[in-house]
Amino acid sequence: MSVSSESKTVAIIAHITIIGWIVAVVMNSNNKSEFASFYIRQTLLLNLVLSFGVVPFLGRIVGLIAFVFLILSLLYALGGNKAKLPLVGEYFQNWFKGL
Repeated sequence: MSVSSESKTVAIIAHITIIGWIVAVVMNSNNKSEFASFYIRQTLLLNLVLSFGVVPFLGRIVGLIAFVFLILSLLYALGGNKAKLPLVGEYFQNWFKGL
């Protein structure tokens, strides 16, 4: 599968904080790309966890896991691969189908 550079760019932008995620959603709304939409769905909760955190102790652990998953997802996107994250990827794709 060949991924356009625009789709790849939108997917990468989706990984850059919640602001980047919002920018990616807007960019993808004009010219929908399944590749970009995949990463927009995959990064929504990760960006929310990293941006807003949760309970102090639990937040650090969850935040670290979210950060590792975000880096892993970014590496997949940079490689042009649609790869779901371990454990949570399938859920993210199902929960956020509308994006």
